[in-house]
Order: sequence, then structure tokens, then C-alpha cells
Amino acid sequence: MKRLPLFFLVVLLVIAPGLGCRGGSKKAQDALLEEITLDWWRVFDGYDAVRPIVERYNELHPNVRINYRRLRFEEYEEALIRAFAEGRGPDIFSIHNTWIKEYQPLIEPLPKSIKVVFREERGTLKKEVVPVVKEVPTITLRKLEERFVEIVPQDVVRPYSPTPQEPAENRVWGLPTSLDTLALYYNRDLLNSAGIPTPPETWRDFQNTVKTLTRIDAQNRIVQAGAALGTADNVERASDILSVIMMQNGTQVANPSTGYASFAEVIPGQTGELPAASALRFYTDFANPIKEVYTWNNDQPNSFDAFTNGQTAFFFGYSYHVPLIEARNPKLNFSVAKLPQISGGRVVNAANYWVETVAKDSPHVDEAWDFIQFLTTNTENVTEHLERVRRPTALRELINTQIEDATLNAFVSQVLTAKSWYKGSDADAAEEAMLDLIRRVPTADRLDDELRRAQNLINQTI
Repeated sequence: MKRLPLFFLVVLLVIAPGLGCRGGSKKAQDALLEEITLDWWRVFDGYDAVRPIVERYNELHPNVRINYRRLRFEEYEEALIRAFAEGRGPDIFSIHNTWIKEYQPLIEPLPKSIKVVFREERGTLKKEVVPVVKEVPTITLRKLEERFVEIVPQDVVRPYSPTPQEPAENRVWGLPTSLDTLALYYNRDLLNSAGIPTPPETWRDFQNTVKTLTRIDAQNRIVQAGAALGTADNVERASDILSVIMMQNGTQVANPSTGYASFAEVIPGQTGELPAASALRFYTDFANPIKEVYTWNNDQPNSFDAFTNGQTAFFFGYSYHVPLIEARNPKLNFSVAKLPQISGGRVVNAANYWVETVAKDSPHVDEAWDFIQFLTTNTENVTEHLERVRRPTALRELINTQIEDATLNAFVSQVLTAKSWYKGSDADAAEEAMLDLIRRVPTADRLDDELRRAQNLINQTI
């Protein structure tokens, strides 16, 4: 999706510095008791997915009305940026975990405490419900690390300074309702026909299985693909697949201190081929006609389409692909397995998730963050929401329960080892650099040079 620049919006925010402030005066207290509306913008989920939670929140906070708006992914960012530029942006909005830095100028991070209105029963003989203003602490960084899986605090906790003169301190910039991971979809009928009882657990086994499943005719045309893998433009989430293979084989994809891409750098003491080059070669070999694992090329349909049509045995996707596959081909006999790993290596999986956050110019920052916490940290609410949307949990305490779910098992069992690496200001540009890296391999003289080129392009967005 084409992004609109955000820099001009910072000016708009600077000229209205009072918005979102929390005062302690009588006037400020009275203002808290007034009825307010929180505009909440999201993608993917309809209102029914959150209706019960909104209704429960209204019971506790009757002065807060939540106006929910769902937008199509294709239109979401442009609509969001235009709304902020015109001063009509939402109070609460969703952003992808890789967009956080880009949107930081528009976000008011989670305060250490918030003032909200509760319903409280007063009186002895004659009971009456009255509104009461209470100041309550928000989730601490320690609690965030205790309750959410590892990658969440790594992504959402970032430095914050109210003014350039004040020292920066770590604050929370968003909270997720769920956390998806990349997994291996497989066509049970194709594996059964080939006498393969179980999906591969390691990449070596994956290579051997792909060779068994691939069928190529006398004209060297792919009749049946073992896997949809090896190219850039017709493989869903190709950049995610390549990135996680890099991380699995020990590549430092990004410097943890600076956030800059570092996959083309030589690590002290390292000899031989760059780990990133090995990962890139491994990935693209599946689309190389002279390799034994050749199974895919640019003439194939989109990997999702190929899988739903029964043209490939393996497809890499997230949990959100399950209902899409079922809708496209209800008769397809498929299952999902965990992402293959390098035998004897460190287990690494790919994280993909959205967070809810609060607009910097919202006049109701406290109420907005209070609702987000109610949505994302209340175990009962999270459990109900996940059952409705059928997604993996981001909360540690719900992992063992969700693992029992046959549909979600593969995804949930990977959330503790899920990683993400991009911390820059233009995730689309970074993804395009990774895809272009894949495209350039067939004509490349040296993979190291191509890796440096891609790394430099990504670092221009940090």
C-alpha cells in the first residue's frame, strides 16, 4: 500500500499542545463526568467481535460511548493519515507492530496513571449509583513483561520524553489483543498419496519432502509444486519467510541497540559465507531450475491461490489464512504444522500482529488507554475476544488453554519464540527491499553485494 508522508502532521500537533492533558482542578474533575465519545478505528474485525467487551465497559463507565469503525486494509492508512491531517482522527486506532516508529509522532504513550469515571453504589437505606472519579495506575513495564510474550515488550516499549529538555523514559506505545505466527500449511491428500505420514519438522526434511512431492513434466513445466517458495512476487509474505530463515541460521538481521539492519555485516570471528547469504540461497534454491529442490517459479499463481486449488502441497501462512482457505475451498483437506526449524539450531518463529494505541491529539487520552487495557489485559475479555476472532493469544497465561485448540495449536505453540526485527519508519519500503533482494538473486554475481544493497536501502528508513 502506498503511504502518505507523516512529517507534516507533527506541525499540526505542535500548535495544539494542550490536547490530551490531564488536570487536577475542579473544572477538570467536572469535565471527567461529562459524557464522551471515543472513536475507534480498526481493520479486519467487525463490531460483533468486540461488542460484548464494549458493553461491559459501558456498564463500568456509563459516561463513555465507543464509536467503532472498521475500514478495509487497502484504504486504512490513507484514511487514517488524512483524518489526522484534517483534525478528525480517531481517539483509538490500530497499527501493525512494524509501524510503531512511523506513527510515534501521532501517539500519546500509556501514562503511568489515569483518571476515569466509575459507577459506585452509595447510601445505606436508599441505595443510589453515582459516578466517581478515580485515579488508577496503568500496567507497569514489569507487569507487561510478565504477562505478555517476549516480543511484545521488545516492540511496544520505546523511549518517551514530553519535551526535549526532559530525560527520556521507557513507555508503552500500544497493546495487542492477539499475536500471530508464521506456520506451515499442508495438503493432507497430497502427502497421503505420496506416503508421507507427517509434515516435516526440520528444513532438511522439508527439502526431501518437497523433492518427493514435486512433479515436473517432459517440458520442464511444474505440474505439482511441492511448496510455494523461492520467489518474491507470487509467494505470500515472502519477506517474512526469508527473514525468519535468516534469524534461524544465526543472522543478526538488525542491531538490537540501534535498530539498523545488519544482516550484511561480518560478525567478529565469523568465517565462510555470511549466514544471511546462506539463508538467501536456501530460499531461492526452491525456484532455481538447476537445483534438486526446484519446485516453484515466477510463472506459478499466487501461493495462496495455488494451495487452495490443490496445486501445491505446502504453503506458508498465518492463522488469518485459515478462514480464507475454508471460504475459498471448503472441501480442501488441509492441516497446519509448526514452522520448520534448523536441526539442532535455535528455535525462532515469525511474529505478525497489531496493537491498539491512542492518538496524541485525543481529548480523552485517559479513557482511551483505560479501554485499551480493559480490552487487552483483562483475561476474561481477551479470552472471549480470541474465541470470536480465532486468533492466537499474546498473553502468556492463555497459551496452555489455546494449545488445546486443534486449529490454533501450531500458531499458539510458537508465540514464545516469535520474533520481529524491523524498527524503522517505513515498513513497506523495508519489505520491498527484501523482496527486491530475492528478485535479484538469479542474475547476481555476488550475494554479499546484494545483501549490502538491501541493507543500505532498509537503513535509509530507520
